[in-house]
Amino acid sequence: MEPEPLGKLPEPVVLVETLNRWGDAPSAQHASVIIPSGEVRGLHASPFPCDDCINQKLILWDGDISSLEVDAIVNSTNESMNDINPASASIFRRAGPRLREEIKADVKECGTGEAKVTQGHYLPARYIIHTVGPKYNMKYQTASENTLHMCYRNTLQKAKEMGLHSIAIPVINSLKRNYPPDQGAHVALRTVRRFLERHGNSLDTVIFVVDKVDLGIYEVLLPLYFPRSKQEEDAARYQLPSDVGGPDGEPIMADRQIRIIDNPQHALHADDESLSTSPHLEISLGDVSTFAQMQPDADRQRLLGERPITDPIAHAIIQELEHQERYEKLLRRSKIEDLTEVSGIGCLYQSGVDRLGRPVVVFIGKWFPYNKISLDKALLYLIYLLDPIVRGDYVIVYFHTLTSNSNYPSFSWLREVYNVLPYKYKKNLKAFYVVHPTFWTKMVTWWFTTFMAPAIKQKVHSLPGVEYLYSVMSPDQLEIPAFITEFDMTINGLRYFQPGAPT
Repeated sequence: MEPEPLGKLPEPVVLVETLNRWGDAPSAQHASVIIPSGEVRGLHASPFPCDDCINQKLILWDGDISSLEVDAIVNSTNESMNDINPASASIFRRAGPRLREEIKADVKECGTGEAKVTQGHYLPARYIIHTVGPKYNMKYQTASENTLHMCYRNTLQKAKEMGLHSIAIPVINSLKRNYPPDQGAHVALRTVRRFLERHGNSLDTVIFVVDKVDLGIYEVLLPLYFPRSKQEEDAARYQLPSDVGGPDGEPIMADRQIRIIDNPQHALHADDESLSTSPHLEISLGDVSTFAQMQPDADRQRLLGERPITDPIAHAIIQELEHQERYEKLLRRSKIEDLTEVSGIGCLYQSGVDRLGRPVVVFIGKWFPYNKISLDKALLYLIYLLDPIVRGDYVIVYFHTLTSNSNYPSFSWLREVYNVLPYKYKKNLKAFYVVHPTFWTKMVTWWFTTFMAPAIKQKVHSLPGVEYLYSVMSPDQLEIPAFITEFDMTINGLRYFQPGAPT
């Protein structure tokens, strides 16, 4: 490391020895989470067994990556290597002007998924490994996942080739590039886990450097890929996603071969009105479309010597077009079918806007007869109402007031609905308010935001009364049934503003 320039006070340096190892942290209290009977089928065995040696190599740290005294730190940047983000700005400021000079003279640019190395200059770290994360697009989800995997894989491989023993890695996926934080964390964790399993002898320390937003996500997901006890390992069998990656943590993509049919336009619309049903959700999640018919013909391939498509982008296009086609088919159905069975109940509706002008969607739990209505039509009505709203920012208010067991949807139905809805529903949701929560809502909220959607965990707020809503929305914008205000007055008194009263 070069000496400090004259007149410059030394900045604080964080030594690896002062940080807590993941293996030394106590295992989660809720590792033995109760799985509802018949709702979830766990894996026979966890693909990521407890390994004390690997856990001792890992550190989760919330801090300034430029202050770490390690062999290398990773800089998440753009192709021109001039990205403006807090971590990168801190790295360049502390490294000094020679870093930009080296990039301009020797490196110049970095391709998406690649890893380029520079000196650390005035940093406590010896080297900087620069990488460029992918832009996320639902149409090319698998390609995005594969590129993000290569970012982590290539930085670790570069450290191995250079004989380095300690590396600090930030969150490479970014919201600025539309990458969902929870999905990015899954890719990062499984890639690092597989690398340490195969090349653990080459690295002594891997530090996940996160900010406060990602800290909660990593605290929840780390035990799934790096369990610290048999209890955490067993719990992970039920909470890991279906895709846990290949031998290196890469996304799994089944080989496909596009077969041209005689009349693709006919196939595109032939089955619009004949969706099959699943046990919990009367909407098929895998109906046939033009893209679903792009199946490999194994005999033809053998006879003609045709080679299956191995381009990950081609596979991603097919997969995401299938998913988008499913949703658009449901949207078309929602506009032509008679949904008065659900809409007449009045359990879901838009009620004005909040103080930032965002639409407010209200859901009345007591009026949702889960066991008595068609769940097929319930989903169609949800899509019909929300599709035009979720194109921009919006909020949801859920009133759990005086609900009973007959109003509680199953975990599996909630999970399937969440998986059907496109990413825009999750991305543009800015707040989810639960009014008059009970033990059941707190349990479901914890389970859902911990294991299904940790990215929205910070958006969920439990409120004991109606009055707490009025800090974020005007009373005259909130239309709610009389039984809710009456119940609220019995438990909270008359402290809150009456609807329509001046604020």
